[in-house]
Amino acid sequence: MFIESPNRAIKSYQAVGVESGIASADPHKLILMLFEGAQQALDCSKLYMQQNNIAAKGKMISKAIAIIDHGLKASLDQSSGGELAGRLSQLYDYMTTRLLKANLQNDVAIIEEISHLLGELHEAWMEIGKQPAAKTIAQAAIDVASDAGATV
Repeated sequence: MFIESPNRAIKSYQAVGVESGIASADPHKLILMLFEGAQQALDCSKLYMQQNNIAAKGKMISKAIAIIDHGLKASLDQSSGGELAGRLSQLYDYMTTRLLKANLQNDVAIIEEISHLLGELHEAWMEIGKQPAAKTIAQAAIDVASDAGATV
């Protein structure tokens, strides 16, 4: 009865883990989870692209685009984020456009480019979490971007 679908059981277990993580996460951790989810989707899309599994590749690229557009970009506070929020919004638009092109052209190099950009942002966001509690997240983001010489 349970043995016929072990993959379904594993996926259910993973879903519970993700839902539990979301329920207990602070806003900073939620953004980290979005970066990680987008990276995982891109890693899977590269694998599927190499295996010539077009449907699965498209699904994973669409998932990455949704995370970037409806998660990361949607979480930007344009009113208090100022220039940094505007630049990040433009960068997220660039990423989604490039991912659409990667999907159409089966271009692994574009997937790697976007994965690299997301990795850089993910690292910066992790550094923000290490800042003293007295600093605001926005100020910490500006500090990290300035230290890295960001030209986003």
